[in-house]
Amino acid sequence: MPLPIIAITNASACLSDVQVEAVLPALQKQVSTDFKAYWQEDCSLTFLARDQPLARGWWQIIVADTPDQAGALGYHELTSGGTPLGKVFAQFDTRNGFSWTVTLSHELLEMLGDPWINWCAIGSDSRVYALEVCDPVESDELAYAIDGVLVSNFVTPAWFEPTCCDRLDFAKHLTRQLEVHAGGYTSIFDSRCGWKQITARGEGGPSITPGGRRQRRRMWRQLWRNSER
Repeated sequence: MPLPIIAITNASACLSDVQVEAVLPALQKQVSTDFKAYWQEDCSLTFLARDQPLARGWWQIIVADTPDQAGALGYHELTSGGTPLGKVFAQFDTRNGFSWTVTLSHELLEMLGDPWINWCAIGSDSRVYALEVCDPVESDELAYAIDGVLVSNFVTPAWFEPTCCDRLDFAKHLTRQLEVHAGGYTSIFDSRCGWKQITARGEGGPSITPGGRRQRRRMWRQLWRNSER
């Protein structure tokens, strides 16, 4: 099966095409070396100029400035044609003290981990968890650098349940399964109220409000929100 091709497009006024294209080698190294080693997922990244058409079947991540959902640093969803589409809001990230490259890495890895936003895992506590591999460790403080580019940390399969993995998260910050680090969260499915969040402080409300670096997961086995693109 051919690797998905993911086009990165710069639609930001605060970043040049050169700046965005320059981080692709580090992101490719993270996917093909670090992420693949634990999740067996890979892709081919390419830079696509804003005025160039997207090839049929390609996935895309757009680096923009201003969130189209209040408070969102980035997220990924599906286009009307059913292909994954990620959005990163670089200017908003920077103004709020976050790294846009971490957000880009986060959306890239979660797009690969759950491209259709409908995959789940059973945790060691027998609850249903959204397969969101960066959210529990999404804080920039847990990020790591590849060739000078700051990229997102991510959890391994061992975070959900016992496996032969040698760590719970790639950067080795977590010490127990299903642990959510400060600044992160995870989503679990509750048959009574749908998806809800768990943060480092415990359970919160339904995880459907925009904001942070998150997927557009809404309800269990419901049709996912499609982009108008």
